[in-house]
Amino acid sequence: MLRFSLLFLTIIIGLFLLEIYEPVRQALILPFTGWLASLSSWLIQIFDSGVIANGDVIRDAVSGHAIQIAPGCNGVEAMIILLAAIIAFPAPLFYKLKGLFWGFIAIQALNMVRIISLFYLLQWDKNWFDWFHLYLWQALIILDALVVWLIWLRYMPRDHKQVKAALETNEGVA
Repeated sequence: MLRFSLLFLTIIIGLFLLEIYEPVRQALILPFTGWLASLSSWLIQIFDSGVIANGDVIRDAVSGHAIQIAPGCNGVEAMIILLAAIIAFPAPLFYKLKGLFWGFIAIQALNMVRIISLFYLLQWDKNWFDWFHLYLWQALIILDALVVWLIWLRYMPRDHKQVKAALETNEGVA
């Protein structure tokens, strides 16, 4: 448990420092956030054609209401927490990669719901937008990382011989 805790803290501190390092922010974080805004805008356009994305901003062309996906709103922090927890836990590499892949999907899927709901909440009522943005969604995204990690732990094989045998025969173990 001490090994896990120390490794988890080391990884999480290192990744958070890396995230705010300006060259990394410019090369990875901002382009990812722009991609997230474009994808969110595309999903909204399925039902509402008057929505456009420009960089990290999603705007309603009719009303002019817009949201900006700022740092902290792109799911990167939740992914850092999940990555640190999975990497720090003693498990076969295959299961770590599997957990990171499905964790990324789960966190970003919920983050899409978050972004789209906040876009429409802002158009409806600024007070509700602020409450959902600052309190509810922040907690739910971090909780999502925790739930994904707990599910990953639950389905990780207990017997490493079973893992080795499955990898040797190219079979997945649930």
